[in-house]
Amino acid sequence: MRRVRLLPLALLLLFSAAAFAAGVPLTHETMWLMKRIGAPALSPDGKWVVFSLTEPAYDEKDQLSDLWLVPADGSAQPRRLTNTKAGESDVTWSSDSRRIAFAAKRDTDDAAQIYVLDLAGGGEALRVTNVSTGASRPHFRPDGNAISFVSTVYPGALDDDANKKAAKAEKDRKDKVRVYDSFPVRAWDRWLDEKQAHVFVQSLTPGAPAKDVLAGTKLVASAGFGGTGGGEGRESLDAAWSPDGQWLVFAATSTRNTGAYAEVSFDLYRVSANGGEPEKLTTANGGYGSPDFSPDGKTLFATFNPNNGKVYNLNRLVAFDWPSMKNERVVAKTDRSVDDFGVTSDGRTIYFTAEDAGLVKIYSVPAAGGDAQLAVDPQRGVYTSLRVAERAPVVVAQWGSSVNPIEIVRVDLNAKKHTNLTSFNVEQAKTIDWQPPQHFWFTSKRGRRIHNMIVLPANFDASKKYPLFVLIHGGAANMWRDAISLRWNYHLLAKPGYVMLMTNYSGSTGFGEQFGQLIQGDPLRGPADELMEAADEAIKRYPFIDATRQVAGGASYGGHLTYALEAWSGDRFKALVAHAGLINLETQWATSDTIYGRELMNNGPVWEQGEVWRTQSPARFAAQFKTPILLSVGEHDFRVPLNNTLEAWSLLQRLRVPSRLLVWPEENHWILNAENSRVFYREVDEWLRRWVTPGPM
Repeated sequence: MRRVRLLPLALLLLFSAAAFAAGVPLTHETMWLMKRIGAPALSPDGKWVVFSLTEPAYDEKDQLSDLWLVPADGSAQPRRLTNTKAGESDVTWSSDSRRIAFAAKRDTDDAAQIYVLDLAGGGEALRVTNVSTGASRPHFRPDGNAISFVSTVYPGALDDDANKKAAKAEKDRKDKVRVYDSFPVRAWDRWLDEKQAHVFVQSLTPGAPAKDVLAGTKLVASAGFGGTGGGEGRESLDAAWSPDGQWLVFAATSTRNTGAYAEVSFDLYRVSANGGEPEKLTTANGGYGSPDFSPDGKTLFATFNPNNGKVYNLNRLVAFDWPSMKNERVVAKTDRSVDDFGVTSDGRTIYFTAEDAGLVKIYSVPAAGGDAQLAVDPQRGVYTSLRVAERAPVVVAQWGSSVNPIEIVRVDLNAKKHTNLTSFNVEQAKTIDWQPPQHFWFTSKRGRRIHNMIVLPANFDASKKYPLFVLIHGGAANMWRDAISLRWNYHLLAKPGYVMLMTNYSGSTGFGEQFGQLIQGDPLRGPADELMEAADEAIKRYPFIDATRQVAGGASYGGHLTYALEAWSGDRFKALVAHAGLINLETQWATSDTIYGRELMNNGPVWEQGEVWRTQSPARFAAQFKTPILLSVGEHDFRVPLNNTLEAWSLLQRLRVPSRLLVWPEENHWILNAENSRVFYREVDEWLRRWVTPGPM
């Protein structure tokens, strides 16, 4: 007879609600088709919020995306502003809060252009740019009579006619060879070409041409010029107007070509709105970004991340006197990394978001500098895209959690809470049988406090036993958040009947700078040990976890650590899943789109064959491989290229370890296509079922 262990009363109270859940389990269709709400654009007077709303579909041709408007005081429901086939992006307000500008590629456009919509006067949006190279990231000049925008142009082209001529010459070329003289050559999912991001100024006088304010400058002619990287390697120069409208301040690098052997720095520059040679404003070695001005125009704020040979550093909030650029100082004294920030209308306070132990919270700091204080300490979820009104005491943001799809909220800083301005997914979320994660900490054998979350499956019964799924986050400079993810959704993975364990191992963000740096020189062994220790701790704490049924998996750095578990976990796991992971430190260094940071991580270049290269590469321990493993990779992944997955496949097949290979011809580092995503979740479920029985026993 099977002996049933009785749960402590505290655990019964904690988990009993799940046994009576009235909702239905999450499905891929429910997850994928939920409406997706973009970042809020808050009017300077604090009265209105514009945001994009995407209505997804499995066939992209059926997907809709439009702009919506909602009063910031919540006095009315959101209403649709646009209704076109193509979506809009990069929304920004004029300083008088009457107009918005955005980027869109409409029916007659060959490339995205900037449109202006007069919300006060009514009427249709008017196209205000007409550049062959496309336009994005508009910003109104303070007087409202011009906008800046970004376009990716050909080197040496002084005007749009020159860009058209260069584009035609490229199209007419008989050869298709790519030629490079320095690093980098690839970024995320594309080969880099010679085109550059430049800042333009467009007068709003009808018929006025756009002016490339960087054309012909020494800065853009330098071999190492580049903008800040986007989410998939697209560079940009998101410029901020000076309060008098005479200057544009932006972040850029002149040392991109040193990326093979040094940390690349990004400096702040200012350029006249009439054009001319940009002036470098900063001198510290590191990465500056997100320039923004105080309401009185006397201070320039920015973020700064130092280059100091460490694999991780906090984003600091810094300030300069403007226009002298003297008296650089760190504004916020905090051991958390500054993300979005905004200055209050009276210029006295700065609010910013930062990760903290699985959540993203709102902090405040005096604009003159001082210790950061928690302004809003949520019990669950994440605040993102924080916006502070320029001329009113109004703060809005996005908020969501792993059981609350993201909505736009107004933040009440006095009450330390928020109220929804949108509720597109609220009612549907209530119908789903899902619970917020439970948090716990333990002290590792190395003496480190390690944060964890567990998520329970639908129809959970605390009196029964469930298998454990150790889900491993990427990064490693990243953190498991109490938030919904499309790519590794906790509840969808838990649905077959797994208790999910998400561990924020050494190197994770949201736990201070030193904790983020602990992974340097110990990239895989230490974190892998912590993952297994976390599993032991969860099994000890929660009697409903079946220690005989453990599986694990992850993507990117989570894929790296999955291969580490293949090498060093023995017989612990019944099955593993690795997407976009490395198995060989040396070939990952040689073929990834970034390499120098890997030398820092591994305490030296590969040819010196230091201890890390010799003792922490899973491929060197292939003789110990025995756990059945599902491999997955996108052919367009240049961050963790295909070769590493093929090396893993070859080793596993040679050693006759049960394995299955998924190759996604049109995907990059992530699986983004809806149908591919559905197949991925199905493959994971079916693979794990081959080796472990999910569900309660």
